[in-house]
Amino acid sequence: MTAVARTRARRRNARIAGLVCGALAAGGLAAAGTGTLRPEAAHASSHREAPLISGQPQYDNTDVYAFVSPDRTDTTTIVANWLPFEEPAGGPNFYTFAEDARYDVHIDSDGDAQGDLLYRWTFDTRTKNGDTFLYNTGPVTGLDDPDLNVTQTYDIDLLRLKDQKTVSTTKVADDLPVAPSHVGKASMPNYGKLRDQAVRKLPGGTTAFAGQADDPFFLDLRVFDLLYGGDLSEVGRDTLAGYNVNSVALQVPSATIRQSEKQPTVGVWSTTQRRNAAGKWTQVSRLGAPLVNEVVVPMKDKDKFNASSPWNDKDFLPYVTKPELPRLIESIYKIKAPKEPRNDLASVFLTGVKDLNQPPNVRPAEALRLNTSVKPTASPKRLGVLDGDNAGYPNGRRLGDDVLDISLQVVQGELVGQKNDLGDAVNANDREFGKSFPYVALPTSGSRGPLAEKGGGSGSGSRDALGGAMPGSTSQGSGDSEDTVLVASAAAGGAGLLLVALGLLWWRTRAGGAGPRGRGSGPVGG
Repeated sequence: MTAVARTRARRRNARIAGLVCGALAAGGLAAAGTGTLRPEAAHASSHREAPLISGQPQYDNTDVYAFVSPDRTDTTTIVANWLPFEEPAGGPNFYTFAEDARYDVHIDSDGDAQGDLLYRWTFDTRTKNGDTFLYNTGPVTGLDDPDLNVTQTYDIDLLRLKDQKTVSTTKVADDLPVAPSHVGKASMPNYGKLRDQAVRKLPGGTTAFAGQADDPFFLDLRVFDLLYGGDLSEVGRDTLAGYNVNSVALQVPSATIRQSEKQPTVGVWSTTQRRNAAGKWTQVSRLGAPLVNEVVVPMKDKDKFNASSPWNDKDFLPYVTKPELPRLIESIYKIKAPKEPRNDLASVFLTGVKDLNQPPNVRPAEALRLNTSVKPTASPKRLGVLDGDNAGYPNGRRLGDDVLDISLQVVQGELVGQKNDLGDAVNANDREFGKSFPYVALPTSGSRGPLAEKGGGSGSGSRDALGGAMPGSTSQGSGDSEDTVLVASAAAGGAGLLLVALGLLWWRTRAGGAGPRGRGSGPVGG
């Protein structure tokens, strides 16, 4: 092949990669060189995965994470998030859990698609002074501070189930405090202290947390603006950077949620229930493995999926085994889609991977499946099992797993011999995760961004709901940085070859199916 032909082929591959990345909004890149660019304010994403729930953010599940705790390897940590797109400065009514909701996390310990355990969070809200519009009436230094005007507490109940019916109910936690929304630096001068006070140890080796956190999902989801603007001009930015969510987190001894040491895999998913007009509890949202309802289930069945149970997931099986996306790519770019039925996708999204996290006699169902006997690695790899790190997605989901990049490569045939490295130039979260429970990053506060200084100049002072000026830095440390690493360019042969469409996105191809990222020998590794 001539140099000109190689150049044309690579440019064509870059265009194709852009469409594929857009279609699934996958995160991650493989770049020969990088540059930085300070992005504008973050834009919206697809957490609102179904029509009905998009208008009910307090009841809307965003993501579920389940992983063996890296610093307490005999325990499992589960994080479930709700209420997407929390703008930090969104007062005066900041972000609370709904009082008329049941926030549930389900555990299936035998792979039959029926929950065996159900952890249920319910919340209560108190307002000290209804004669003020303020969330807090002065600087808040503790969760019991009288200046914290709006407070929430929560209970956790553990329901044991048999054939989808409750056998027993145990009170796990009673009247625990919720960490408040991070109003700003003047209102909450030491938010980390407030968050620490909301972490509570419970009997039996369990630890609990509920409160606001930085949204841990990282990706560029402007795909919905006609595939990144229709010309790939909109890629490479973490569109959830700067937004917060409401999180519940629970760390429990693994032995209490798995069936046995011989059957250590559990299925995890979250749901939300609220009362309907007749006063009956109705499920309105559901989430387990990422991306299923967003990009696998078609529009006509998204609300049905949110109201359904894993036991009935055979109704959605054709959308996984005969997915829309690969056929779309083939129709537009004439790239042959992997053969159907896509049993490789079923193993990732429905059954678990054989010899890793697939329970015996498993019933196909959408859930996050975690083998609790796989110990964490000291050096986690963002591509998880695809890169030989069996402690990562799709074996559970850690906060730092680049699930979009992983899912994109799998959809494009990574597990059936069609090797690829695709990405949208978003490799990591904008804020650093913690090294101990609850691991989620502190939320971004309302005190951020440059403000006008006295005299008219553009300065870096910060303010919050109480109007307190905070001259100086615009961020709270390295975790507040909104810089996004974008792809620059790479050299080919003796001349500079632009591999990135519009300087933002590129696709690294590998000769002979091998690439420089270094695959391991895990059960689904290449």
